[in-house]
Amino acid sequence: MQNWQRWLQQQLPPWLRLARQIDRWNFRLGQAMGWLVVAMLAIGSWNVIGRYLGRAIGRNLTSNTSIELQWYLFSGVFLLGAAYTMQRNGHVRVDVFYRNWSPRTQAIANLAGTVLFLMPFSILILVASWQWTANAWIVQELSPDPGGLPRYPIKGLILISFVVLIIQGISEIIKNLAIIAGLGTDPLPQSIAHSIAPSQASENPSEGDR
Repeated sequence: MQNWQRWLQQQLPPWLRLARQIDRWNFRLGQAMGWLVVAMLAIGSWNVIGRYLGRAIGRNLTSNTSIELQWYLFSGVFLLGAAYTMQRNGHVRVDVFYRNWSPRTQAIANLAGTVLFLMPFSILILVASWQWTANAWIVQELSPDPGGLPRYPIKGLILISFVVLIIQGISEIIKNLAIIAGLGTDPLPQSIAHSIAPSQASENPSEGDR
C-alpha cells in the first residue's frame, strides 16, 4: 500500500461521517420530492379532467393558478431531486466503458467528473443567477398571467437546489476518495459512507485491498 493511500485511510473516517449525514438529509429530501410528484400528478389530472368537464357543462373549472402550480411542482421535483438522483447514481451516463471498469477506476472517473465538471458548473450557475434571483425577490415578481402565482419563490429555488447539489457533490468526493484509498469496493459510491463505520475503518484500514 502506498503512503498516500495509508494517509487517506487515516484521514477519511470523520469525513465519511459527514458524507453519511449529507446522504441521509438528501435521502429524506428525495423522499419528499416523491410526494410532490403525487401532488403534481393529481393537479395535472384535474387540469385535464376539469378542462374537458368544464367545456361540457359550460363552466371554467381550471385556472392559471392550478396550471402554474403544476409547473412549479415539476420545477421543484426537477431541481431539488437532482442531488438525490446523484446520490443514488441515477443520472444518465454513457457506460460503454464505465461498466467494465473496476470499482477503483470507476471511482477515479466519478471523482474527476465531480471536481472538473459538476462543481464548477454548479458554482457558475450560482454566480450567474444570484443577481437575477435577488431582483425577483426585491420586486416580488409575479406571473404575467391573470390569477398566476408569484414567480420569485421558484426562482429562489434555483439557488437552493444548486447549493444542495454542491453539498451532495462534496459527499460524492469523500466516498470516491474512500474507494480509491481502499476503504471500500462497492461500485455504487453512495453506499460507501453507510457501509463503513469509523471504528471499522480505523481497525481495518486496508480491508479494501484484501
